[in-house]
Order: sequence, then C-alpha cells, then structure tokens
Amino acid sequence: MSGARLGLGGALVLALSRVAAAPALDDVPEAPIARVDVVGVVPFADSGGDPRLLPYAVQTLDRDALRDAQGANLLEAMARRLHGVNRNEITGSPFQADLTYHGFRASPILGTGQGLSVYLDGVRVNEPFGDVVNWDMLPEAALKRVWLVSGSNPLYGLNTLGGAIALETRSGRTDPGFEGAFSVGAHGRRRADLAYGMRGPDGWHGFAAATLFDEDGWRAQSAGRLGNLFVKAGREGRDTDWQLTLLGGRSRMLGNGLVPSYRFDDGALEPGLYEADRRAVYTFPDRTRNRLLQGAVKLTQRLAQDRELTASAYARNSRRDTVGGDVGDAYADYVEDCAGGFLADGSPADPDDCGVTRAQGAALHPASLNTTSTRQIGRGASIDLAQALGAHRFNVGAAWDRSRVDFAQYEQEAFFTSARGVVADPDEEREPASAVTGSARALGVYATATLALSSATHVTASARYNHARVANTLTTEDGPRAPEAFTYKRLNPALGVTHLRAGLTWFANLAQSNRVPTVIELGCADPDEPCRLPVGLQSDPYLKQVISRTVEAGLRSGGERRGFNATLYRTVNRDDILFGRAGASRAGYFSNFARTRHQGGDVGAHGQWGAWRASADYSYLRATYDANGTLFTGARTVTVRPGTPIAGLPRHTLKLGLDWDLRPGLALGADMQAVSHAASQGNEDGLIADAGTDEDLRLADWSVRGHALLNLHASWQPAPRWELFARMSNVLDRRVESFGAIAVDMFPQGRLLQPHLGAVEPAHARFVAPGAPRTLNAGVRYRF
Repeated sequence: MSGARLGLGGALVLALSRVAAAPALDDVPEAPIARVDVVGVVPFADSGGDPRLLPYAVQTLDRDALRDAQGANLLEAMARRLHGVNRNEITGSPFQADLTYHGFRASPILGTGQGLSVYLDGVRVNEPFGDVVNWDMLPEAALKRVWLVSGSNPLYGLNTLGGAIALETRSGRTDPGFEGAFSVGAHGRRRADLAYGMRGPDGWHGFAAATLFDEDGWRAQSAGRLGNLFVKAGREGRDTDWQLTLLGGRSRMLGNGLVPSYRFDDGALEPGLYEADRRAVYTFPDRTRNRLLQGAVKLTQRLAQDRELTASAYARNSRRDTVGGDVGDAYADYVEDCAGGFLADGSPADPDDCGVTRAQGAALHPASLNTTSTRQIGRGASIDLAQALGAHRFNVGAAWDRSRVDFAQYEQEAFFTSARGVVADPDEEREPASAVTGSARALGVYATATLALSSATHVTASARYNHARVANTLTTEDGPRAPEAFTYKRLNPALGVTHLRAGLTWFANLAQSNRVPTVIELGCADPDEPCRLPVGLQSDPYLKQVISRTVEAGLRSGGERRGFNATLYRTVNRDDILFGRAGASRAGYFSNFARTRHQGGDVGAHGQWGAWRASADYSYLRATYDANGTLFTGARTVTVRPGTPIAGLPRHTLKLGLDWDLRPGLALGADMQAVSHAASQGNEDGLIADAGTDEDLRLADWSVRGHALLNLHASWQPAPRWELFARMSNVLDRRVESFGAIAVDMFPQGRLLQPHLGAVEPAHARFVAPGAPRTLNAGVRYRF
C-alpha cells in the first residue's frame, strides 16, 4: 500500500510538471467541491480560497444538510454524511461519543489520544486538559457550516495530526428571521432548537440561538440533559466588519460505558450481561456535568481591494465535574491474588500470591466512588493578513493561546447494591487521590502562499512555527511535587499542487504537524511511579512531542447537482504517545512509541436526477502500529509489531443515501452505513490473556463484528413555513457494537466475585459498547 501510495503522489507531481498551458481559470469547466463555496485558509480568518485550488480533501455540511439530519445531533450527522468519519458509542450517551476521521479521534474521554483539532468561529474548543472535545457544549442550533479538512495541516495549529473540524455559526446578516424545531422520540427524548436573526440598517445585525435537550436514555441509568445559548451581534461596514459572540452552556450526561459480553468459563465460551440485556449497565453512576462560558470578538479591516486584515480574541472558562462508581482497586487486586479462596482456618489457599486472611478480605470495600473536578481558563488572540496579487494569494499571521488548569480527583470507599450501583460508605471519608495545577502557553507564526504557475496549475506552500510551554505542579497521596515545565518547538511545512483540466481537479499534498503531550500524559509518564487510567497522576517526566506527516493525492469533479471525489492518503506519527504496563502490576504509564501509521483511501459520488438524489461513499482504512513495542490496555499487556491493527477502527466503511421528492413539499429517504469488523482493545494481537496462562484460553478473535444499519427519514411541508419531519434509526433493530475491550468481568452472571465465600475464576471477558436499538424521532419546524 505504501509503495503504491507514494508512487501515485510522485506520478501526479511529475505529470503536472509537464502539463501544457491551460485556459484561464474562469474558462476551465467548474469542478468545485460539492456544497463548498469558500473555504477558510486558516480557521480564524474571514478570507477564504477557491476550493478548486486546495491541494487536499475538504468536506462540508451546510445548514441545509445539518437541518436534514431530522433530529439527529452533530455527531450523528457527520458520521452519516462525511466519508472517512465513524462514531464509537463508548459511553452510551449521544453527546459523549468518539468521533474518528481516518482513524484519528476527537473524543470527550480523558486519556484518549486526540488527533483532530476542532474550532468554533476560529476559537479552538479542544480543552487544555487532555485536548478533549465536549460535543455537548457546541451550539448546534447556531451552526451554519461544518468543514472537515484532511491531513496534518500545519495552518490549523497543534494537534492537527489527521485533520481539523472548523465550525462556522450563522448571523443575522445571512440568516434573518425565526426558525424553531421541536422533536420528540423514543426513550423519553425531547429536543428544541430555536434561532432568530435580525438584519438592521447601516450594516447592523444580531443573532441568537438556543438548544434544549432531555432524554431518559435507551440504556438503564442513562438519562441526560443539556442547554446552551449562543448570541452574536455585529456590524458590516464599507471597509470594516466586527462581531461579538457569547456562548454559554451546561449539561448533565449519564454515560455508562462498556458492558461485559462473552467470557471463557471452564474452557467454554459463556454469554455475558450484554447477551442477556443490551440495555444493562455494568456499574453506575457514571455522571458528567459540564459548564461553559465563552466570549469572542473579531474585527476585519479591508485595507485595499485585494488586502484584508483580520484580528480576533477570545476568553473561555469551562468546568467539568464527574462521579463514577467502579470496582475498588484494592478489591480487584484481592480477587486476582486470592482467587483460590481460603482454607477452613481462614488462611489463604495460595499464600504465595494472597497476603490476607478470609476476614481481612471480607472486610474490604468492593467499590469505590470516584469524583473529579476540573476548572479550565483559556485566553487567546490571532491576527491574519491576506493579500491577493493577481492570481496569487498570500496569508501571514500569528496565533497566541494561554490556559490554566486545576484538576483534583477524590476517592471514597463504597459498597455495591444488588443492581451494581455504587453507594458510598458514610463512615468513610472522601480522600484526595491526585491533583494538578498547570498552565500552558502556545505561540504559532505562519505563512502560506498559493502561486499560479499557469492558469490551471497552482502550488500552495505553507509553514507554521509552533512554540509551546507546559508547566505542571502535581499533588499525590505523598503531597505536592516539585513544579515541572517543558518547552516544545517545531517548524511544520506543507507543499501541495492542484491542476484543473477537463472538469477534473487533480491534487497532491505533503504536510507536517505536531502534538504536544497533555497534562494527563505528562502526569503519568514514569515507569517507576505508574498510575491507573484515566486520571491517576503520579509523576511528570519528559515526553517527546508527536510529529505527524501526511502525503495525500486525489481528484474531484462536479458541483452541487453531481460530483465525484477520490483520495489516497498516508499519515505516519513518530513518537506517538501510548500507555504501557509497569512490571507485573495492573498500573502503567504513558511513553513515546516509535511509529504508527494510518493509510487508506476515500471515494465518493453524489448526483441528482429529477426528483431523485443519491450518494455513495466508500472508505478504506488500515491503521496499524509500525514498530515493535508493548502497550497496556487495562487488563493485559499487548505485544505489537509492524502491522498490528489499532483497536476500534474498521477497515471498510460504506455509506449509501437515497432521497425521493415524491411531490412538492413531500420527501422520503433512506440511508445505510456498513462497517467491517474492528479489533478490540486488548485483543489486537489475537490473544485474550498474557503468556503464562492456559494456552487453550489465550488464542481468540474477540474483535467487534461488522454490521450494517438502515435508517429512514421523511419530511412534509403541509403549509408555507411549516415542516413535519421524522427519522427512524436502525430500522431492522440490529444488535450491533461499535467498540470492544478486554477486561476482567467482576460480575459473572451478575454476581460479584467474592473469594472469601469460595474459590472464584476472574476471567477475561470482551466488553462492548452497545449500539442503540430501533428509535423513532419526529418533530415540527417553523420558519419565517
């Protein structure tokens, strides 16, 4: 694959260098990216570029596409409509899912390796602590357009390893009037989206949007609710535009994570809790509360006809509080060490491993109620100067960001209820487990130029210099540690070419970007002081920054009514950051891994023929480790070699869509998403237990099976300005899973393992993230 990939890129460059002079750009048959008019060169500037000249793949969802989601949220719409995008329902909450693009993640889960940068009106929304993305804090009712940019684009700043997502909001200037949508659905789901835009005299405009969401959840103990408000005001003048935005939101989400599936018992494969009841949860509660307040200002000054200056600044405050009920670490160690049970006199049957008596084991608290508190403050500013000189385009600018993080984790010994709920022991104190106070500063200076070699051939060269400093002060059970500070520097270049000929745009691009280690990774990077995921901070030695390089080539053609695109890509991460085991313990630490590789291709087409509209997209992804090494997945140590798959990423994805305008105002449609199987975390090497255990039980393929989901949707306009809509997801009610992991099932057949009552077998099981069953959502929309 790699040889063919590089060969195609080289062939494209060679061919383009020999192309004869072409007609002027305006005379070349148009080949814009479908549904894209102007694409921002950088995420925080108003100046845009002709999408035909971009040497990399760009996808978009405009307001109509987002509205046609018919009650689905942003994550669902992106997973259904954009090629290369998948969604893992790891927590079970619709607003707390993992989004992957070409195998790189944007996730709300702390400790997950992030690889996508996300911007809202030019403000980076990856949180400082862990680079996580809180999807529940995005103002979906205010969104005008979503851009998905592929590759390690240096202009999008830190953490743009596999791509970037840029979200643009509406304004009263472009969206005057009122729009309200109300929907209800299965499992107590209720949602309201309200928006009002006003366009006044002398260029004044204002806009406000709000989203309210509430549901009982299709799984047990999984109710959730959120609300956010977005306000924008500004003025557009002859030479000067300015705007102010304010975003506030809060949410309370319950996402109860993975549930045990199959396990080996006495050499036989036994079904687990998931097979008995896919709505069940393993342990609870698992509650997350988010709050956000963000303000931003942007000023655009047209200095001349072909010169524009954009300056912006923002302030962002967020807080996250979590409550999680889990099996206690000490009790889990006790079950593993004392599985053989005890003798009649109370002594352990296996004294070499078990160091407690029956009475001491019975006195242990089996559960732990874990709470965390995170407070984050971010400030930043950017400036961009755009200049056009004939057919050439130039941008230079800088971006500065500063943040402060205060994090604390607490533990309280607890008991399990009969339903596996965790209840704190009122006689035990809540004890601090770990804390960190940190700050980060990042400065990026960039320049980019698009040069017209001929009327049809353009070369784009870019470079960005990043300078970042991360400072931490950790507090553990032993008290505060000495402050640590680390500095990272990197110059990231990019070079691409496009050629327009006979209605086709051919493109090729080489790009590099970098990611700085996060506080959670630096705080757990010492093999002599390991910790437990996701937030057990112990020590913060140095980690190298991740360097990502992407080579990409492809072609695109067509427009709004019909279009075609095909892309091949290869991204290699050097010094990727993975979690590894420390000795024989169940704790581990983050460390740099030599190389990981993501390579594959996307091909898609869409068209409209009279009353019919159709689309088809296929994505191939081979995401693998590209060096020898080991990683700790929580239950076992996995030995990886070049070619070992990365967990949770299907190799094949197919998306089909068909819509029919039955008559004016009435539309029916269907869409289908199919994915192949994906490796489970902890089973990447085809084993389910480490060496030294029974050989017959070690070999097993516990990957998550492939599946196909069919969805139906309809809309009807019974009167002007009114629209009724409905969507049925998973029409065939297929039982599917989107992620898998190997872990010890402490509740086989729903009963807690208790060695003091008799010998037990703490066996590894495949835990899965269940997909939602058949659900129906219906609503009404009014616009004027």
